[in-house]
Amino acid sequence: MGVSYTYQDIDKISTSIAAWIQSLGLPKGSSVGVMMPNVNQYLPIIIGALRAGMVLTLVNPLYTARELKHQLNDSDAKLLFILEPFAHTLDSIIDKTPVETVVVSAIGDMLGSPKGTIVNLAAKYIKKAVPNYDISNCSKCTEVSFKQVLKKGGKLKYTSVDVKPDDLAMIQYTGGTTGVAKGILISHHNVVYGTKQYDEWFKPLNYDINKDGQLTSVIALPLYHIFAFIISLLGFRTGQHLLLVTNPRDINGFVKLLQKEEFHLLPAVNTLFQALLNHKDFSKIDFSNLKLSLAGGMAATPEMARRWLDTTGVPIIEGWGMSETLGVGTANPLTNTEFTGTIGMPVPGVDIKVLDNEGNELGTNQEGEICIKGMNVISGYHNLDNSNFFTEDGYLMTGDVGTMLTNTGFTSDFRMYADVLRSKLSLQDTKYDRIS
Repeated sequence: MGVSYTYQDIDKISTSIAAWIQSLGLPKGSSVGVMMPNVNQYLPIIIGALRAGMVLTLVNPLYTARELKHQLNDSDAKLLFILEPFAHTLDSIIDKTPVETVVVSAIGDMLGSPKGTIVNLAAKYIKKAVPNYDISNCSKCTEVSFKQVLKKGGKLKYTSVDVKPDDLAMIQYTGGTTGVAKGILISHHNVVYGTKQYDEWFKPLNYDINKDGQLTSVIALPLYHIFAFIISLLGFRTGQHLLLVTNPRDINGFVKLLQKEEFHLLPAVNTLFQALLNHKDFSKIDFSNLKLSLAGGMAATPEMARRWLDTTGVPIIEGWGMSETLGVGTANPLTNTEFTGTIGMPVPGVDIKVLDNEGNELGTNQEGEICIKGMNVISGYHNLDNSNFFTEDGYLMTGDVGTMLTNTGFTSDFRMYADVLRSKLSLQDTKYDRIS
């Protein structure tokens, strides 16, 4: 909302948050929930929690009370950061969860004064965007404001935590389309390696930017989703300017933002690309600085991709992945000049094979289940029997159906199997050159 923070600012704020979390006396590796859209508070909170030695569990702010209760209980979250408009959902189930401390943040808490105050008042009294809630009904819970956290944390001493590569960094939850959402166990090593894979994939883009300039990434996809989360961490790793979009469904506001800002990287899903294209003013945007349009989350349609290329002059680049692979498993080269309709080749450090129902490895042009192994791939699921999800030689069985092709990439469409939505994908011949 028009307020920028430097890397120095984020370092200071996240350190204060980390120090405050440590003052709670929670053991190392305790679960900390974050239930927010893409507001300025989000990234300092997750960095602060990790610096404090905690384990993140990122919560969809649109969750129902039932879904929220499941994730908080399954992750055993003792601390939750939540944006005020969603606190009423927590209010209804908090006494049935392990949460002991709730940090409530208002929308404008990091917008400065007087803008932040105006935004908060408008949200509460004009837009009626903050339903009534009362966390005090929970006798075991303490409610703290985000501003109190910053004030108290700024006066406390932060102590660096000894974190090992195999230590747990996140318990990320699946969408729950096949039933109850599963907790994905993500280590610090997974996060570091996954971020590095994106870095390698994006190197042609980084080389294309003036060495004295700064790449700007539009973060419109929700940060609770692993794809946007890793893209943001990559932004920190490479010194990007991250342009957070709090409500991308407000297409009018989104288009106005893009008209005002210089941007180089725009990740999105097919429906968002489509919505932008359908806006009457989208074609008036200056796309001269746009270097990469990255599709994730769902397959991009050829028609949308054609319209996007015609309008922006930049092709849609697709990849494939899942939460269990930190959002990426295969990718198309960024040097592509047009939409391929495929999802490319394995990223560095990834091996993929296609198996039939009996576990036999298939050759080219034979349809089967895509199985993946790599440093970015999780070691298992939380509180579940993991023998059902991995082959004997350690490949994750994705549930996605694919066909190995020769000298092409992956095709990408969707089809329904019983009550499970699976991607019909196709993988390049195993005799590929890795993107490394």
